[in-house]
Amino acid sequence: MAGNSSRNSIPFEPRQKKKKKEKKAPATNTSSVKNPEKQKKRSNDASLSAIPDSVSKRMIKRMAIFSGIPTGLGMSSFFVFYWIVSHDWLDIPTAAVGAVSLGLFGLGVLGLSYGIFSSSWDEHRAGGWWGWQEFTQNLGRTIQAWRSARQEARND
Repeated sequence: MAGNSSRNSIPFEPRQKKKKKEKKAPATNTSSVKNPEKQKKRSNDASLSAIPDSVSKRMIKRMAIFSGIPTGLGMSSFFVFYWIVSHDWLDIPTAAVGAVSLGLFGLGVLGLSYGIFSSSWDEHRAGGWWGWQEFTQNLGRTIQAWRSARQEARND
């Protein structure tokens, strides 16, 4: 059941098969003995690019909460407005229904980003309930990384 294993993995999480190959490669590779600094830098780069399992699970939980609630409300708003109009309680314009549901779906999209940035990227620290401190810290890190990447691209 190949479909079952891909359903359990997260899109940004490294596949387990690749990790096993990386572990075996340094043991059989004789060039790592010749240049240990290059091998050390390569392993550090790989560890920096992988998201730890606890952090990715924390991100998924926060994304489900901050995106799932507004998206669920956006979907249910169609039914609620239909129910109100069908019982002749209020005459709600179609544009108002569209604006409210579009606003809730927009909040759901923003909730995806907020769920990622508001989770603690430190593997051993859970962070706060709302995650505002983590959000500002992680957004600052991301902006700094963009600026340094742009500066490196200009220098090359």
